[in-house]
Amino acid sequence: MEEQDEKELQLLPTSLTIASPSPTLSHSSSLTYRSTTMMSDQFLGPSSSLDLQLSISLRPVHQHPSNRNDFDRVESLKQRTAEQIRLAAIEKAYAERVRELTKREMEMARSDFARAKHVWKRAREDVEKAEKMKERATLQIDSTCMEITCQSCRQRFKP
Repeated sequence: MEEQDEKELQLLPTSLTIASPSPTLSHSSSLTYRSTTMMSDQFLGPSSSLDLQLSISLRPVHQHPSNRNDFDRVESLKQRTAEQIRLAAIEKAYAERVRELTKREMEMARSDFARAKHVWKRAREDVEKAEKMKERATLQIDSTCMEITCQSCRQRFKP
């Protein structure tokens, strides 16, 4: 990604930089160095005094857009936000519906489980009842078999 701030280093004579280098700078620091010589101006000429200014500043790489572009961006952002809110509301409604359906299915499963448990208990009771009837029938047959005797030899029947 391109760096959003550009660092600038300027070395300019102070006579050329009367105004600030950029009025839109957010951070800047400057250092001025003035050098004058002890020699006479006649020997060195008119440039014997040298003024240097060091300026370090940070400024955005891109120019600020016009107000129309700002307005368009804000409108675009509002539209995207409204669309995201609308989609979030739809997703929330869908999630709520799924939650309700899941809750209903869980209640039906609990009801089915309770019904199956009741049917199982009744079946178990019926099996126990049938086993008791079988025992009684076996006892009655045994007692009936004991009573059967042969008329000719007078012996009892042994199963």
